[in-house]
Amino acid sequence: MEQQEKKGLTMRILDWIERVGNKLPHPVTLFAIFALMVIVASWIFSTMNVEVEDPATGETLQVVNLLSNDGIQYIFESMVENFVGFAPLGTVLVTMLGIGIAERSGLISAMLRGLVTSVPRSLMTAALVFGGIMSSMAADAGYVVLTPLGAVLFAGLGRHPLAGLAAAFAGVSAGFSANLLLTSLDPLLGDLTIQAAATIDPEYADTILYTMNYYFMIASVFVLTIVGTLVTDKLVEPRLGEYKGGVKEEVDYISPIEKKGMIGALIALIVTLGLMSLLVVPSWGPLRNPDDFLASPFFHSLVPVILIMFFVPGYVYGKITGGIKNDKDVANQMSETMASMGIYIVLAFTAGQFVAYFNHTNLGKVIAVSGAEFLDSVGFTGIGLIIAFIFVAGFINLFIGSSSAKWAIMAPVFVPLMMQLGYSPELTTLAYRIADSTTNIISPLMPYFAIVIAFAQKYDKKVGIGTLISTMLPYSIIFSIVWILMLLIWMLIPGAEIGPGAGFYYNG
Repeated sequence: MEQQEKKGLTMRILDWIERVGNKLPHPVTLFAIFALMVIVASWIFSTMNVEVEDPATGETLQVVNLLSNDGIQYIFESMVENFVGFAPLGTVLVTMLGIGIAERSGLISAMLRGLVTSVPRSLMTAALVFGGIMSSMAADAGYVVLTPLGAVLFAGLGRHPLAGLAAAFAGVSAGFSANLLLTSLDPLLGDLTIQAAATIDPEYADTILYTMNYYFMIASVFVLTIVGTLVTDKLVEPRLGEYKGGVKEEVDYISPIEKKGMIGALIALIVTLGLMSLLVVPSWGPLRNPDDFLASPFFHSLVPVILIMFFVPGYVYGKITGGIKNDKDVANQMSETMASMGIYIVLAFTAGQFVAYFNHTNLGKVIAVSGAEFLDSVGFTGIGLIIAFIFVAGFINLFIGSSSAKWAIMAPVFVPLMMQLGYSPELTTLAYRIADSTTNIISPLMPYFAIVIAFAQKYDKKVGIGTLISTMLPYSIIFSIVWILMLLIWMLIPGAEIGPGAGFYYNG
């Protein structure tokens, strides 16, 4: 009886999340509404003569009224510039050109299948979680490749297929921010962080690198792989019990031509890395700063580096396997990738207006300074504030799935706010990435949630939203706890960095 009551409460909470989330406008509309709210707020606060002291210059800052004559002129004259100047727009499109070739040529799919089908049975769970985490290098490919593959592999081994699906889903979605490599997410969020930090300290913002969280995310891969494996083997699979569905699966192993293509892609990657190193390693390298390596142009050129590192192996793989026959195929695959980015381009238009208005009106600085003074006056700073921010961001993630959309909303407020309290933009971004990943797997509004349910229903027709979330909840809770503890321990290490040149504190 008690268990039914608990289950009923859980289902009511999930139903509420689903209802509220479904009533939210599309992110494109949401940003348009936010832009209008900024316009109205600028009028209200300017008439109230709200002002703060600029922390960078010491000058008095007032809210700029966008409904004044000058403000209305700004709205019309800056609209195109706000769109094309939206920080992540070019970053995302350029990186996706390279990733698109690697994905559509079949290289990404072959790599993921090759990884998880070439390990011993005893390491299968760990391979699925690790492969899922690493799949973020190809954006969302892990959802449609690795998640169903996890179920197939477990079924083929006589284990419960939903446990394999859960392990892969946890790695792909809850571990999305972690990776051994730089992914498109690093410059995507990095641009928004830099843009937000520049409102407080432009000089400091110029020193922020896309690799700001790299060290921490490398370590996170191994920690989350171990944690995900233990959760699957000790909690999730025993709870699911013995599988009696009777669905037989044959594993789709790598074909000889795919193996040949992967070898060719690996050779191409090694050669490309070797040539690329000539631009950075020698003292005469054009992308190296001999006086300060972390200030080298290389670290500000990671977008084209990512493009090349995915494009070349993807092209070689496609030529060997027959997926790419000529330059027309390359152009078509790039075009298909850009076509899939159409909704993001539309989103960038309204998001660009919101971010630009927010910065132009000085509302960001006013909120940051006022909020920092309030939090400091009530004594709410330190570790408690960081943990609270992670929980707030994680809660918002239940309703808004897009990582960049949420950060475009939150960065202009929280990055300056945390800087006022002495915390670096790099740390704020890292805290956001932890929150953004760990609650993905329990949000019914996550774009791939319905697809994962469809995969699961192949093995159990009764699987629904509640079933999937109850299965994934242990991952979400334990990943959150472990990741937060890992961050706190990292902060206690003297002189520790979360990325090249990236510390925890800001001393502006």
